Amino acid sequence: MADNENTFLNADSIYEEVEGESGVALTLEEDQQRNLIGIIQGRFAQAEDSRETDERRWLKAYENYRGLYAKNVKFRESEKSRVFVKVTKTKVLAAFGQLVDVIFGTGKFPIGISETKIAEGETNFAHLDTANPSPELETSIPDNIGNRIEDEPNPYDVGYEGDGRTLKPGATFYNGIFEDTIEDQAEEAGILVDGVSPDPQKIEMSPAQKAARRMEKLIHDQIEESNGNSELRNALLESALLGTGIVKGPFNFNKKLHKWDTDEEGNRNYNPLEVRVPRIEFVSCWDFYPDPNATNMEECEYVIHRHKMNRSQLRQLRNMPYFDEDAIRNAIQMGANYVEKDFESQLKDDARSYEDVNSSFEVVEYWGMMDAEYAREVGIELPDSVDDLDEVQVNVWTCGHYLLRAVLNPFTPYRIPYNAFPYERNPYNFFGIGVAENMDDSQQIMNGHARMAIDNLAMSGSLVFDVDESALVGGQSMEIFPGKVFRRQAGMPGQAIHGLKFPNTSQENLMMFDKFRQLADEQTGIPSYSHGQTGVQSMTRTASGMSMLLGASSLNIKTVIKNLDDFLLRPLGESYFQWNMQFLEDELDVKGDLEVKATGTNSLMQKEVRSQRLTMFLQTAQSPAIAPFVKISKLVSELAYSLDLDPDEILNDPEEAAVMAQIIGMQNAGQTNSEEAESAGQQPTMGGIQGTPEQPQELGATGTGGGNIGTGNVPVAGESEFSG
Repeated sequence: MADNENTFLNADSIYEEVEGESGVALTLEEDQQRNLIGIIQGRFAQAEDSRETDERRWLKAYENYRGLYAKNVKFRESEKSRVFVKVTKTKVLAAFGQLVDVIFGTGKFPIGISETKIAEGETNFAHLDTANPSPELETSIPDNIGNRIEDEPNPYDVGYEGDGRTLKPGATFYNGIFEDTIEDQAEEAGILVDGVSPDPQKIEMSPAQKAARRMEKLIHDQIEESNGNSELRNALLESALLGTGIVKGPFNFNKKLHKWDTDEEGNRNYNPLEVRVPRIEFVSCWDFYPDPNATNMEECEYVIHRHKMNRSQLRQLRNMPYFDEDAIRNAIQMGANYVEKDFESQLKDDARSYEDVNSSFEVVEYWGMMDAEYAREVGIELPDSVDDLDEVQVNVWTCGHYLLRAVLNPFTPYRIPYNAFPYERNPYNFFGIGVAENMDDSQQIMNGHARMAIDNLAMSGSLVFDVDESALVGGQSMEIFPGKVFRRQAGMPGQAIHGLKFPNTSQENLMMFDKFRQLADEQTGIPSYSHGQTGVQSMTRTASGMSMLLGASSLNIKTVIKNLDDFLLRPLGESYFQWNMQFLEDELDVKGDLEVKATGTNSLMQKEVRSQRLTMFLQTAQSPAIAPFVKISKLVSELAYSLDLDPDEILNDPEEAAVMAQIIGMQNAGQTNSEEAESAGQQPTMGGIQGTPEQPQELGATGTGGGNIGTGNVPVAGESEFSG
């Protein structure tokens, strides 16, 4: 059973502050608690019964992946071979590798945040209006390149004529993505005006795009800090194997930052610092029970997450907010209540009985809707504005007959914090179809022909003897070895011992094996040459032929990536966006009318095409007739962004660009003077080649200086160097 021991501890830690604001602790009477627990157990039983068919599919997929025959498979005594050719494992790992390469291969997590076409809350375009500053601005605005405020001098504004300052230490050090830039200072000064700048020399910016880029960097940083990449890889593997991957979150996680301080005596003391970050976690399909009537997460009225906890893990739930310590203590005193499911016994490699070593507890986590009228009947206090016909969403934890935790959903807007994405979508079922299920028939037939080929080789590879005992002297040993002598009866004609050889049919069996291996390629959409099949033939011998085949084989994986975009990346990005809007403590400029975009498919083709188009347009913009109409700084910034580069790190702001342009101009002027001096016959001041130049080389009759390749007059018969 795929089990993550830390899933239930970290992912379900709702902020105490959050629940103090939006969560409502529930105090229910004993009979009301039993009523609520009975409803949850009834829904759990319905979800478990409806999932039985899917569990059989998953068991078969897991056995094919592991190379194990099902426990109900019996072999005849004549079948000596028990071989299992694990082609399914190769295909599953190849699909998993392709998904990981698309999601993490570019070095940037494929969740993008962009501004809407018509932004609300933040403007799409703004410029600096130094001619009409706000009346409250008491400081003067000097007429320099950046139009910065005089009270906050520009550390880069050095080196101009009449300037006696020097570059301050650390002036060029990059302090982070939320550093106060010229746009921030201009907005504080009151000289940032909405709209496109009428003067092309004035600095123009996009506050909406700036807010979107900041939110995107913030989400990427949160996923990286909370080890989200590892959790997503686990979900991708299970989606390729079983057909569905499930990710839970984001929830809060108290991350410990290791910190050492030095006291007055010089001793180093360890003082760790805990910070709150959102975290996502992987949930196995075996532990997830969705609404039987739903085909995706949006249609789910409720979901149930089944946890397997030991005594220590159950006891640690007391440290989580709004867990009932008395209920946890009573559940522990009642003893272990975990009942092994049928699929768990089949997943185990050994045949030990679980009842002999049972020391675990079954904890059920329920997220779902509840009628407001029934919520009031069981004791949940709701505002008077909530009508009895309305619905409320609750989170309930139970262990046996004890209610461990019951609160209203603290998220705004209400959402079930699970994201289930299919590898290949089944439009009429919640759970998708994986690689192992697609090639199940081919795997069974390959196993059958491999076993028949081996059994036939065992028969045809050795001799079988036909012995006429009446022609031999009785009492002889029938053991065969080199130099063996058999004694015959006197006067008996004919051969007494005959060697029989059975026909070899292994080649026919192996041909069928290869045929169904090719069918497995067709069924999964993952050709064998894409994951290292040897014996490259036909058009795959050339680089262009291999490129064509790999390009065609990527069509199937594009469909899978689109499922990831629709069912995982976009909902996950929206959850992170809503989490930051609701719970983020730092006052960062990340608010605005933003749109979450899943860029998993873009990493395959669209981003490369976009960068090529931007490069072509940049070359076109170098024309003197077109250059005045193009915003070069904006174009270069978009080109860097399409190449997965951070524009804030590699591009200069307008002030730095002016300084660098002046430096480059001085360098070009020096090189021009040096070239003019050389052309005038003068010795260059710096560099250059000293001494007398060499005489030109004789080209010879061929015009190549003695070489045999090049242009020139071809010698004819009778001339030197004629080779005829």
